[in-house]
Amino acid sequence: MATGLSAIFVLDKKGKILINRNYRGDVPMSCAERFIARILEEEDLNITPVSHEDGVTYVYITYNNLYLLAVTPKNANAAMIIVMLYKLVEVFKSYFGTVEEESIRDNFVIVLEILDEIADFGLPQTFTPSILKEYITQESYKLEVVKPPPAVTNAVSWRKEGIKYKKNEVFLDVVESVNLLVNTNGTVLRSEIVGAIKMKSHLSGMPELRLGLNDRVQFENTGRSQNRSIEMEDISFHQCVRLSRFENDHTISFIPPDGVFELMSYRLNTHIKPLIWVEAVVDRHQHSRIEYMVKAKSNFKQRSTANNVVITIPVPEDVDTPKANTNFGKITYSPEKNACVWKIKSFQGGREYSMRAKFGLPSIHNEEDIDERPPVTVKFDIPYFTVSGIQVRYLKIIERSGYQALPWVRYITNSGDYQVRI
Repeated sequence: MATGLSAIFVLDKKGKILINRNYRGDVPMSCAERFIARILEEEDLNITPVSHEDGVTYVYITYNNLYLLAVTPKNANAAMIIVMLYKLVEVFKSYFGTVEEESIRDNFVIVLEILDEIADFGLPQTFTPSILKEYITQESYKLEVVKPPPAVTNAVSWRKEGIKYKKNEVFLDVVESVNLLVNTNGTVLRSEIVGAIKMKSHLSGMPELRLGLNDRVQFENTGRSQNRSIEMEDISFHQCVRLSRFENDHTISFIPPDGVFELMSYRLNTHIKPLIWVEAVVDRHQHSRIEYMVKAKSNFKQRSTANNVVITIPVPEDVDTPKANTNFGKITYSPEKNACVWKIKSFQGGREYSMRAKFGLPSIHNEEDIDERPPVTVKFDIPYFTVSGIQVRYLKIIERSGYQALPWVRYITNSGDYQVRI
């Protein structure tokens, strides 16, 4: 399959071309006018991100009041082009702060230089802002000839040479979000763990890091017991990870970028016991009042604590005279959300709390359908805890100078799309 793109256009909200770059010259520049005509004739919602017309493929994204359009006459990798466009927006952000029509017009020369450097003959090159800023500066409109840094032509394009720190440290955060949907009878309809390993690297030189997890495949390869191993799905790595090494023995080996980055993400589609169990009973007295009795129980060990717990209970739009009490936490009525919000700053494991709320109900319409009630949503953070049981077994730091570095590892579980039907 052919890859890359032929040209990039940046257009304003009316479809006027602000700037463009033709990489291959194999498409007429008038093709952008056809896209503009479609924008004017149809609403944005009716225009798909990828379309094909008269032998030209159109791929576009929107950001603020701008359209970023890429075109190619070939059977290109559309997903790759969309990623290129989003990464281009991130590069613009790093230079201009906000990306909008005015910032493109005010930085016309720099935008042209960025478009020149991110792609070669339409093929993606480097989108790393720290590397681009070494030779595309605010003074670049002077047309100074600047030699590209080694990182552009080096295989390790995400890290420049000569980095030095007085104290070498690397911080690793294992963050997991729990997506959960519980039916009215307490049955878990959907459960999923979405995880990410995020790092902050303050390491000198060009170090190589090796990360070991309690991955089931790696345990099988080494003959270890699999009792505490996990099987991750949909794994996605940062470009710095050596994929061939991972495919061989599931060792995560990489030369890290400098600063903050996401090393990998993963998913576990597995049955999860609700970490915070919520049970709600709704008692509606027709044409007079409605009462809510809500219980919340933490289903994790006592040594763990959930912080900043927010339980949002939806209520009808026309309620009034709210009255609420609880044996723990704070309750507020939020009319703009049509909800009663129960906040618990610190929820220790193995505890159970309850709240009761009453509202006047002046409405005279029929009793609401249970199926139409919005679900209760739950938000929380549990530090030093992962619901999947993932563990960092080791983090080795290897560098030619042999310096000692301090690795720091932190675990945290938070709520994702966590809903309980009532």
